[in-house]
Amino acid sequence: MAHSVKFLLLVVSLIAFAPLCFCNKPNYGKLYPQFYDHSCPKAQQIVKSVLAKAVAKETRMAASLLRLHFHDCFVKGCDASILLDSSGSIVSEKRSNPNRNSARGFEVIDDIKSALEKECPHTVSCADIMALAARDSTVLTGGPSWEVPLGRRDSKGASLSGSNNNIPAPNNTFQTILTKFKLQGLNVVDLVALSGSHTIGFSRCVSFRQRLYNQSGNGQPDNTLDQSYAAQLRNRCPKSGGDQKLFFLDFVSPTKFDNSYFKLLLASKGLLNSDQVLVTKNEASMDLVKKYAYNNELFFEQFAASMVKMGNISPLTGSKGEIRKHCRKINS
Repeated sequence: MAHSVKFLLLVVSLIAFAPLCFCNKPNYGKLYPQFYDHSCPKAQQIVKSVLAKAVAKETRMAASLLRLHFHDCFVKGCDASILLDSSGSIVSEKRSNPNRNSARGFEVIDDIKSALEKECPHTVSCADIMALAARDSTVLTGGPSWEVPLGRRDSKGASLSGSNNNIPAPNNTFQTILTKFKLQGLNVVDLVALSGSHTIGFSRCVSFRQRLYNQSGNGQPDNTLDQSYAAQLRNRCPKSGGDQKLFFLDFVSPTKFDNSYFKLLLASKGLLNSDQVLVTKNEASMDLVKKYAYNNELFFEQFAASMVKMGNISPLTGSKGEIRKHCRKINS
């Protein structure tokens, strides 16, 4: 009898503690924040440290790295394909229309990768570095923080056509932009919240010139753009030339991550056509713009949620892809 009781207690205790035995094993096919807790416990600390130095040196870098993650995820998923240089059969996404002369921050990713390779070789993917850098860039400029699900692996190829076709363009219609988001599993709430990243950073004259001089092909400026603001922009963005001149996306607080971007949209002072259509072309998006303009906390909450959702677009996990040693080229 005593033997039976002991045996029963043993079985019960094994069942009770069984989940603890598996908690550190990889959760294949899914991302989770604790992915590097054992294989590279200082990973997140290293990313933040290198990034903080880069942003302290140039505040604009925060916006550039946030954009880089976005431009990566919309092409083949969040797999660091945007980081690959052209070589062999690979034609770099850096050559695409959305990235040429504007995608930047590659050297910062290189520096982070180099530091991580010293700490824990062949462990942390370039795709995860980009996801962490996007989060830390947001935090360093005053925005929200969130737990970044990790475990992505890096692609062995790039897609120039995907980069040209999948990334929303500044002059796209609202419906085209929304369709491009929906194709990635994102909705109108994600579209408006993620557009809020334009609260930091710059845009080039070439990206909004059409609004100033010839919005509908009739030689007239965009009538949804505040006319005094348009006049200021025309002073520095001429009909021809000056393509690369930089303008704040949010001139009220250009280096602070906040909700002033949405307030500017309500005042008809969105810089890009793709910004202003959130107010002028769709009722659901207009309502969201108003909510975020009046409630910074709500915007922060949704931005964080949408960033996690975007970071989960078609990740390579398990045995798919690879962990690149150098982010600009596939392993030989």
